[in-house]
Amino acid sequence: MAKPKEVVEIIPPKNIFVGNKHAPVTLMEFGEYENEDCAKANEVVKKLLDEFGDKLRFNFRHFPLTNVHQRSMKASEAAVAAAQDGKFWEMHNLLFKNRRQLGTISLKLYSKEAGVNNKSFLNQMVDGTFGWQVRADLMEGLNKGIKKIPAFFINGEQYTGKITFEEMKKAITSALRKAKTKAAVKQRA
Repeated sequence: MAKPKEVVEIIPPKNIFVGNKHAPVTLMEFGEYENEDCAKANEVVKKLLDEFGDKLRFNFRHFPLTNVHQRSMKASEAAVAAAQDGKFWEMHNLLFKNRRQLGTISLKLYSKEAGVNNKSFLNQMVDGTFGWQVRADLMEGLNKGIKKIPAFFINGEQYTGKITFEEMKKAITSALRKAKTKAAVKQRA
């Protein structure tokens, strides 16, 4: 008799955050790891997380442009796999740093560098274990009308300004003010 297959609960990207889980502002990005503009945006996001500390949390959603970047899908899957081990942010930054070398074997090496202890990592990459989670992100992005990346949302509203530290800082500061006003109104009610 065949042994029943173990059911593994996968943490989807929409539930993977960097920063304080109770932060009043959530910055969400749809992007991919081979895209130059997304790599530049990642540097902006790092500065924003430093600047706002516990007031900001970040959620990266995968939007691989596979017609342009053939390795972007597997790189996204690798980030989701690393997140299962609590190493999303480490892997995320390594993927951007090494965006021109995202073959499957390289992804395995980056996972070790990020501190991922999953012995099945390479098999999961080959089998596409996390492909459905990446596709779900892609579909959500398409449903939100995303046509180009990086695409940002601040507290659920699409950000349409320039992706620079100064411009995004202004938008996040504004979102913080709105969140404080909402919290104050809620307390009075």
